[in-house]
Amino acid sequence: MKIIHFADLHLGVETYGRIDPATGLSSRLGDFLSVFDELVDYALENKVDLVLFCGDAYKSREPTQTQQREFARRISRLATAGIPVFLLTGNHDLPNAIGRATATEIFDTLAVKNVYVASKPDTVKIPTPGGTIQVVAMPWLRRSSLLSREDSKNLSLEQVTQKMQEVITQSISNRAAALEPSLPAVLAAHVSVGSAKAGSETMMSIGQEPMLLLSTVALPAFDYIALGHIHKQQVLSESPPVIYAGSLERIDFGEENDAKGFYVIDILPGAGDDKRQVSFEFRHVKARRFLTIKVDLDGEETDPTYAVLNAINKKTEKVGESIVRLVITLPSSLESQLRNNEIKDALKEAYNFSIAREIRRETRLRLGSRSAEEITPLEGLKNYLEAQQISPERQKVLLEYGEKMIEGTET
Repeated sequence: MKIIHFADLHLGVETYGRIDPATGLSSRLGDFLSVFDELVDYALENKVDLVLFCGDAYKSREPTQTQQREFARRISRLATAGIPVFLLTGNHDLPNAIGRATATEIFDTLAVKNVYVASKPDTVKIPTPGGTIQVVAMPWLRRSSLLSREDSKNLSLEQVTQKMQEVITQSISNRAAALEPSLPAVLAAHVSVGSAKAGSETMMSIGQEPMLLLSTVALPAFDYIALGHIHKQQVLSESPPVIYAGSLERIDFGEENDAKGFYVIDILPGAGDDKRQVSFEFRHVKARRFLTIKVDLDGEETDPTYAVLNAINKKTEKVGESIVRLVITLPSSLESQLRNNEIKDALKEAYNFSIAREIRRETRLRLGSRSAEEITPLEGLKNYLEAQQISPERQKVLLEYGEKMIEGTET
């Protein structure tokens, strides 16, 4: 059985994009749809048996009709080709009000063939071309869906979070115990696991959230544990595999160096009573490149613009079609010498660029209670050498030379 695992699509992120005047749509929408198309094309060409999506189809809880249409088009391509698609509800897919529909609920309402939606804990048996598979679903859950008012009465926020962790842990354990050992089983969960390295989602989530132990999800009853919510692709365990696929496209500079793509999982039957064999491979997609160029200039730089252009030229091959952040650190004395138009022209091939200046303000030498006019040149030199933390031995030599030079200028 061959499975694709991906998560955190976040259609609707428009940061660093530009509006296409012909369509009125953000160019970044095209980025996110392009990598989604790579996944769909791979699934169709390689005839996978199941596509698992582990939550957060959209950035907004109330996506636009255009975003929903484009998402549905790609799900339809898979489903009509006979590839079952499992859609898990993430925190960004939940509406603000309990009575409103989730962002992916429409597929369930219309009973779209080969599309399975999980917005509550459940165990779903899905027939696939490679056989039947059991999927234990653990979507993102509100406090109100787990705890009654009586359960959370008089509890602090920390205690409520702890209570939620206990309820989720018990739910996963109970469903794992009820699985049929003869059938392959996968846990699909949109959750935070404590041992994972967080990504940009820490900026997109608000408030305290339950944090599960790795042992909570890495149960032997599962052949594979497919996780969503954390944007950094990572393998938390190999036996059984516990994996965050990460976000499919880069969201911001916090993900500049993160690999982007999806996992392909192969589940093979074991010989006799042996456990099923599971292998997994990460497939990269052509996500938009984010590039930071840092230039640190000192006060002795004779042509600061040339130094900046030189730093950009060293990255020329990467600048084209990248989202570039140029950070220039320089003393205030050089700020007016930067030729902005030349710097912007050097970045014109970038998809998007920003220029930030970090100005180092020179600190004035402390002269005690006296002003500069009240101290002798030799005293000024001594204060300077002390401020530069020059060794006493070196200071003595320099002061001797300084005294001779001062005497020479005065005679």
